[in-house]
Amino acid sequence: MQDLCELLRNNPYPGRGIVVGRDRVYYWIMGRSTNSRNRVFVTTDDGIRTEAHDPALLADPSLIIYHPVRTMGDSLVVTNGDQTDTIVEKGSFRDGCMVREFEPDDPNFTPRISSILNPDGSFELSILKHQSSGRCLREFFSYEGADEGVGYFISTYEGDGNPLPSFAGEPVEVVMSEPCDVWAALNQDNKVSLYANVGGTVTLFNKNLGD
Repeated sequence: MQDLCELLRNNPYPGRGIVVGRDRVYYWIMGRSTNSRNRVFVTTDDGIRTEAHDPALLADPSLIIYHPVRTMGDSLVVTNGDQTDTIVEKGSFRDGCMVREFEPDDPNFTPRISSILNPDGSFELSILKHQSSGRCLREFFSYEGADEGVGYFISTYEGDGNPLPSFAGEPVEVVMSEPCDVWAALNQDNKVSLYANVGGTVTLFNKNLGD
């Protein structure tokens, strides 16, 4: 089992990431371009959304402005894109993921990562990835729950590169960390925002707001 903070400190660019544990979930965004870095998390009635920190610098909102977190009944949906809305509109995690695919940002074809946390403690993680054939590989990982202090980590990328290498394999079992430690462990140049939900208490970290 890996330490979450150590894993993040040793990876300058995991991209967007989700970690689900017994009593908490984390979601963060990172960026290398001015457009990607020009964002903050803001709260909504049923979760959070991304917003341009400086609207004058917003170039293309299509893949960077979305609702990463929304409730669906008593469940919590957390994703790295507008598939959050698709899942909630379908009323089904799997049905929502099955009608979506990777992002159209050739040559990276960024995976769509998604999760749902159920009130009984069970959860699912999904990744939708580009294959060399051009088809979409949809992987689902279902968990009955997590032990105290343990989380499951998935991200868009294995690390930095050109093109960026997609995350591979199963979600990584990690020793969970506190929100402030996760925020500190993310690469200072590339991190943008972090959503932390611990026992239902939500904390947002935004680099553009001085966090």
